[in-house]
Amino acid sequence: MKLRIAGTVGDSIVDGPGLRLTVFVQGCPHRCPGCHNPHTHDFAGGRDATVEELIDEYRENPLLRGATLSGGEPFCQAEALTAFAKLVHEEGGDVFCYTGYTIEELWGMGDPAVDGLLGEVDVLVDGRFELEQRDLTLLFRGSANQRLIDMRKTRERGEVVLWEQRD
Repeated sequence: MKLRIAGTVGDSIVDGPGLRLTVFVQGCPHRCPGCHNPHTHDFAGGRDATVEELIDEYRENPLLRGATLSGGEPFCQAEALTAFAKLVHEEGGDVFCYTGYTIEELWGMGDPAVDGLLGEVDVLVDGRFELEQRDLTLLFRGSANQRLIDMRKTRERGEVVLWEQRD
C-alpha cells in the first residue's frame, strides 16, 4: 500500500515520548500560518513510499518506543497509515499522531478510513497550529489550543480524555 511522504526521521525525541520514527506525510489542507513544516503542504510534493518500506525502517532500530505520524495531514492518508500503525503495534510500539483537525471534526466525518486510523492511535495531538497561541514550553505541541488526547481512555469512556505523560 502506497502513501505520499515528505520524509522520515529515524530517531526523533521531540515528537512523542522516547525514541521514535516520525513519518512526515505530504499534503495538508490546513496550511496554518507559522506551520513548522510548510514544505509538507503541497499534495504533489514529496515522494511515494510503501507501508512495507516504513515498517522495515521502523524495524531497523530496536531502540524505538514507537512511531509518530506528522505532516502534512495524516488523516488525508488514513487508510495506509492505519495499516502502518497496526504493524507498529504488532512490533510492540505505540503511535502518536498529529492532526490539524479536532477530534470532534474527525468523529463528524463519518469516514471509515478516518475512524480506522483513530482506532489505532494511542495519543492524538489535535487542532490547528495557532500562531497567536504559540508556546514553545508546551510538551509535544506548538500552540496552547492543541490537545494531547489519550485515545485508549477516550474510546473506553466515549469522551475526550487528555493524555498525561507517565514516563
